[in-house]
Amino acid sequence: PGSAEEGSGCEGLWELPVERCERRPECGRCSRPQKVCLCPFLPVHPLKVSTCLYIIQHPAEESRVLRTVPLLAACLPSDKCKILVGRRFSEDRYPELARVCRNPNTLILYPGAEATNLEEVAELSSSPSVMIIIDGTWSQAKDIFYKNSLFRLPKQVQLKTNYSSQYVIRTQPTNTCLSTLECAAVALTIMEKNKSIQETILHPLQALCSFQLQHGAQIHHSKEHLLKNGLYDKPMPKNKRKLRRMELLVNNVKI
Repeated sequence: PGSAEEGSGCEGLWELPVERCERRPECGRCSRPQKVCLCPFLPVHPLKVSTCLYIIQHPAEESRVLRTVPLLAACLPSDKCKILVGRRFSEDRYPELARVCRNPNTLILYPGAEATNLEEVAELSSSPSVMIIIDGTWSQAKDIFYKNSLFRLPKQVQLKTNYSSQYVIRTQPTNTCLSTLECAAVALTIMEKNKSIQETILHPLQALCSFQLQHGAQIHHSKEHLLKNGLYDKPMPKNKRKLRRMELLVNNVKI
């Protein structure tokens, strides 16, 4: 073993990388590595929509390799898909967002007892709307929704659909939980009354999943599927509330 002086001289060197780490060049439009660019699966021109989306993205989602929001943004005009990254959104720091939240035509897509089915709202609405969608895991989305008073100002809506997620390379809580891109695709189809929107926006997601599966990725079944089929091999939660929710999923009780 070396002396104390040698040890102190080496302090911090252990964390230095041995080899230079280079990030693969990314496509400027779809944000995918250039070798697996998804632009051929995107619409040639951005979709014409009257609804404006505000994506509230948890910081952890921004660094995920297989995120869907860049694909969504690439399908829409830049002024119809605005992305804000963060956990806390105060009126002082985000005055534009505060104005949006106070607008009577603004909706926030977040399921719950107080949420109205989006189809019902769309039938009564004739003016262009703004929709806020939170991008993150369910726990991250819940934290953002309940700890930011601004997000409880807009009318709360939810999707009433039996659509199963096609985002099979990432584990979802239940069979009907959707990725942010899928939520936006379904919501825009309802708001714009145009079924082709959903197909167009889902096309690059389908390609992404296909590429990943071809290169060794495994299909991720939902936690609901794993529990019901006795395939869930991780430790069960100690929290009684979480454990009760998992029991309800197994017994087909809507939660």
